[in-house]
Amino acid sequence: MNINALKVGYLRTNCYILEKNNEVIIIDPADEYLKIKEVIGDNEVVGVIITHHHPDHVGALEFFDADKIYDYYNLNEGMNTISTFNFEMIKTPGHKEDCITIYFEDEKVMFTGDFLFFNSIGRTDFPGGDNKAMKDSLAKIQKYDDDITIRPGHGKSSNLGYEKNNIGMYTSNL
Repeated sequence: MNINALKVGYLRTNCYILEKNNEVIIIDPADEYLKIKEVIGDNEVVGVIITHHHPDHVGALEFFDADKIYDYYNLNEGMNTISTFNFEMIKTPGHKEDCITIYFEDEKVMFTGDFLFFNSIGRTDFPGGDNKAMKDSLAKIQKYDDDITIRPGHGKSSNLGYEKNNIGMYTSNL
């Protein structure tokens, strides 16, 4: 699987375009549809996954087929398949009640939206945010392997093992 990352929109949100066998899944089409479309090229869009419904993550959503949009409400927690893409959906509320993390085990990569960042976690003071839910989500994510790459909704990538070392610091501030 090839992963392309674009920074789009006014908050420079990470939009990920996952390509395999001339098919793509887009994670968080935040804005700038024409920029996203250029990276898609001639590949077929088989799915669009939304990590949570904040405006800076869904700005270009209207340009995609509604039948191919997946999120907290129509993915099952656990294993899911969209065409040839197999992944685990993990409910990770805290930043917002509908936050999900998408984990591709074969590639050892997690798309965490605004749940977990390099050296930080998502804010819980926005509508839908919840400190206890964030603590529970951070506890849940600790069962996963340290060598997983974290692809957040903003900023640079990280490593789950590195972030696990900071979880105590993150939760003490909630």
